[in-house]
Amino acid sequence: MNLQLHSAISNLKATISITGSKSETNRLLLLQALYPNLVLENTSNSDDSEVMIKALQNAQFSNTDAQLIDIHHAGTAMRFLTAFFAVSEGKEVVLTGSQRMTERPIKVLVEALQQLGAQIAYEKESGYPPIRIKGQKITNAKVSIPANVSSQYISALLLVAPKLENGIELTLVGEITSVPYIKMTLALLNEIGVETKFEENVITVKPLTTNSKQQTLTVESDWSSASYFFSLAALSNEAAIVLSSYKESSLQGDSALVEIYEKMGVEARFEANKLTLVKQLNFDYQFVTFDLNNTPDIAQTIVVTCLGLGIGCHLTGLHTLKIKETDRLEALRIELTKLGATITVTNDSLTLEPSKTILPNISIDTYNDHRMAMAFAPLALRVPIIINNAEVVSKSYPDFWTDLKNLGFQSAEV
Repeated sequence: MNLQLHSAISNLKATISITGSKSETNRLLLLQALYPNLVLENTSNSDDSEVMIKALQNAQFSNTDAQLIDIHHAGTAMRFLTAFFAVSEGKEVVLTGSQRMTERPIKVLVEALQQLGAQIAYEKESGYPPIRIKGQKITNAKVSIPANVSSQYISALLLVAPKLENGIELTLVGEITSVPYIKMTLALLNEIGVETKFEENVITVKPLTTNSKQQTLTVESDWSSASYFFSLAALSNEAAIVLSSYKESSLQGDSALVEIYEKMGVEARFEANKLTLVKQLNFDYQFVTFDLNNTPDIAQTIVVTCLGLGIGCHLTGLHTLKIKETDRLEALRIELTKLGATITVTNDSLTLEPSKTILPNISIDTYNDHRMAMAFAPLALRVPIIINNAEVVSKSYPDFWTDLKNLGFQSAEV
């Protein structure tokens, strides 16, 4: 489905409920599989979380038969389930995914699990899915991993650590990437009673063999999904968009949006677990520079916002974007150039030159990447725009187009 978007509404007012964080949900789903007495509320309705649920349900298969588990485009599920099945004693699976997933590296995580004693083999190309995993009892505790890789590798190890006989002592080698996501994982472990310690570059997780007490955990709404409404508020003439449910002291790294968009004319106000985004009138827009090492998933939203505002930006800390659903840096360069932007990218940075021109009725390719579709959609406040393969948003935010309609956006299939 290709969707043409435009909006004659310049004053955005709506109240929108966003489902639970995909990042928190997928972590808690894995912990619930390890500790069934956990009860989860406000979980994400994203494709990625549905894939996690289905795969974990399939974990109940016969110990004697290997099972093929296809996680499609879900990168988080690939990393987390690799660790989960590696420590699921007596079970054997072949874990695979979409064509793009077979191009996304898994070697760093596999080697870390092998250090602990896991049995994992590549079915095709070394270092990439599909992988065959034979679940083992893991007694080794010490492991090291490069610190500048995707934080999902690190979180995968931490999430299964309390089920290991001796826990884990994980040494991070080099400069650490995406610290907020690591801290989110540790905070969720602490919430269910796991003892952890994060000092300098060493993370220790103690074993928690049983968790007999029923415990209900409520997932905070997804900050990455909120990013598109920050962009909409910034590009509007006037806005008061109310989002729920959000905490001012959030575990999610993308809550950095509050400070980032303050520099692009959006004020965020918290009251009773609701977040209100208000457009600042007569704001003095300037060229902006952000280090997104801890929050790379919001880079697409930010650069598109800057294009819409006519300001330039320099974004750094983006090295993990090259191994996402697509090479996001190259995808941004191609699509922004189509709109008339002047943009340069390196392996870990992006620079957009200020411009007051946006070409109308341009078709934006989304590369099977949900964030490409949603990041470019707010530009419809400036010019009509076409989003190709618009249904890709279901990966993280199935209700996105409905919520835009509630804000007054008009759309038609083309």
